[in-house]
Amino acid sequence: MSTNTGESRPALTPALTGTELLRWYWTLAELSALAREIGLPAGGGKAAVTARLAAALDGRPAPAAPAAPTPRRAGRQLSDPVTGATVIPPGQRCSQVLRAYFVREIGPGFHFDAFMRDYVAQHAGHTLAEAVAHWHATRARAAGPQEVGAQFEFNRFLRAWHAEHPDGARAEALAAWRAHRSRPRD
Repeated sequence: MSTNTGESRPALTPALTGTELLRWYWTLAELSALAREIGLPAGGGKAAVTARLAAALDGRPAPAAPAAPTPRRAGRQLSDPVTGATVIPPGQRCSQVLRAYFVREIGPGFHFDAFMRDYVAQHAGHTLAEAVAHWHATRARAAGPQEVGAQFEFNRFLRAWHAEHPDGARAEALAAWRAHRSRPRD
């Protein structure tokens, strides 16, 4: 949190420097609007748009775009009927066919969480019975707090705020968020 009291967030205009842009919280919508205004690509995630804008505002060349991900080959997708002996094919998606099978085998509490999405995506050649065993083996970790990605700054802030204020109300948390994002990051 900033110790710079009395500062207020500047207007997001092309006159801003890249350094000043990086000191403040901006929404993706705000950043995209400025990117369009100055003729930069507005697509991509918040980190990419911010990096492009900061470079342009400081007169530096735009950062190299990350290599485009190789499109995932969908390949053959499983169709009913599936059993525990069914092998997961390369490129299998977390489909309704898989969901129905897992609900039958695991119960109505089944859902595709990060552990199961990763398993299906990365374990072609394994059976659905092995996927069920993976589900049960990961429940303790899944029940614990999961890390919130840096791109979800609002969610990270709320988790930290509620940890410090366990009895705090939602309105208080949102007021704290508004105050937090109105201060510089340094």
